Amino acid sequence: MHTRNIHRQGYDFKQLVSVYPALSNHIVITQRGQQSIDFSNQTAVITLNQALLKLHYGIDFWTVPSPFLCPPIPGRVDYIHHLAEFLETQPDFSSHEKVKGLDIGTGASAIYPILGLKCYNWQFVGSDINKEAIKLAKQWSEFNNLGLKFRHQPNSEMMFDNIIKPGEQFSFTMCNPPFHASAQEAQAGTERKWRNLKGKTQSNLNFGGHAPELWCEGGELKFIKNMITQSQQYSEQVNWFTSLVSKSDNLKSLEKHAKELGVAKWKVVAMEQGNKQSRFVAWNW
Repeated sequence: MHTRNIHRQGYDFKQLVSVYPALSNHIVITQRGQQSIDFSNQTAVITLNQALLKLHYGIDFWTVPSPFLCPPIPGRVDYIHHLAEFLETQPDFSSHEKVKGLDIGTGASAIYPILGLKCYNWQFVGSDINKEAIKLAKQWSEFNNLGLKFRHQPNSEMMFDNIIKPGEQFSFTMCNPPFHASAQEAQAGTERKWRNLKGKTQSNLNFGGHAPELWCEGGELKFIKNMITQSQQYSEQVNWFTSLVSKSDNLKSLEKHAKELGVAKWKVVAMEQGNKQSRFVAWNW
């Protein structure tokens, strides 16, 4: 993980339980005699997130009701830290206090705006096609006095239209796009995760998630290509557009598409979380 990621050394369950006692109900002892939780139990995963947000980020009230995606916080904050470091290398960067981001598909958790605000004091707008997700995201902001803004996207085909207002300026946009290309592919991915966790299949992901969060027609490749295409219209209002890319095989096709459209700068920022290799792409016009 990024050197700034406070979760690099794992979880301190003693500290977590001290600030969030409900987590004690989900503590298990591994075969190595270490404390952990059952990561196949969605309630346990949500409770762990609540404890992490309370201890490390000062969030007193937060949850993710079914069927929304419950994000793994260490991996999510890694994107934030790598993005912050990327912005710091840009010639026009002056201060994190002046940074304003747009999270496309923020979800009911609003996790990227929350972490971006708490880690770097970034201003944030989060968007989502799901009205209930936006309603919940606004609740977390209001209950915790965060001052984050959230906007509903009424057109599922659009990413920036209806969201970026005339004259509004953003330092960056970010996105964790739907990975799978179909419901069947998403289900197969679900079963693989469950076999890894418990050696058996199960119908629901341990971290939840419903259709728009997990899959879209054409998968992440088509989704990000559409994002690149649509971003050109907002090139004067956004310094950098960024998106996670889960599948490294998609990078060449995405870069080719971007260059054919006339993208001026294209960057790939590598990330690692344990044995997992990840990355995000960044471009501007």
